[in-house]
Amino acid sequence: KINLPVIRQYVDYLVNEQNVKNVFVNGTTGEGLSLSIQERKQLAEEWMCQGKDKLDHVIIHVGALNLPECQELARHAAAIGADGIAVIAPFFFKPTNKDELVAFLQKVASEAPEVPFYYYHIPPLTGVKIRVEELLDGIKAQIPTFQGVKFSDTDLLDLAQCIHKNETGEFEFLYGVDEQLLGALALGANGAVGSTYNYLGRQTNLMLQAFAKPDFALAQQYQFLTGEFLNFVIKLGFGVAQTKAVMTSVSGIPMGPPRLPLVAASSEFIVKARAKLDSIVWPNGD
Repeated sequence: KINLPVIRQYVDYLVNEQNVKNVFVNGTTGEGLSLSIQERKQLAEEWMCQGKDKLDHVIIHVGALNLPECQELARHAAAIGADGIAVIAPFFFKPTNKDELVAFLQKVASEAPEVPFYYYHIPPLTGVKIRVEELLDGIKAQIPTFQGVKFSDTDLLDLAQCIHKNETGEFEFLYGVDEQLLGALALGANGAVGSTYNYLGRQTNLMLQAFAKPDFALAQQYQFLTGEFLNFVIKLGFGVAQTKAVMTSVSGIPMGPPRLPLVAASSEFIVKARAKLDSIVWPNGD
């Protein structure tokens, strides 16, 4: 069951310990698609409440398998003052082309006409492989609130073409594959949403600062070390359940077990993952 009281502690940890001041609520790591509509509303409200005056942006994922629920969640997000909403493509009955996908997204975005809208592109989980480059053509005319894309795919060619088309800089591209963030930044991504930033947010912010300087050698060091940890845990079997276990171990905040069909990380995994993380020597001396 969802544990609302822990969110205050979670917000303070992100801000004070990880220097993370923006959150993406009810996404993949938050198991948004495994929650009821009522649970998702409760979580969104609690993040908005506890993040007030502490967080800069709260983007709420409102995607679902059916349009009415997406629309209901979009209206709710707007009512509670969300800074943005995001929507994945429906993935049982899938849109097969750009026009079908845009039509669906438009029907959701129109329910929150004052709220910036993001398309959440995550083809490894949705199976919807419509290229974002194609999607962007003329999208602002159909979705005036379109703000950008949470781009959770390894296709850097597609990302590069999107950014190349975005010469006026009107769209934001928030990259979602943590181990490839530096490559996406080099192409012009201007933000990131990822699960490792829960417990490696401070190090990732230092990588962003190094990239901006620019000190590419230092930025590479941070990316390589994040990759070293992820490469290790991926071989052990790494997913949402394991992410929760790592976050619990690092932060001391009880993130709880996942909801079936996901199953909790093994104690063996937790010991090995924590030992690996503790063994990493970051450039800032941590």
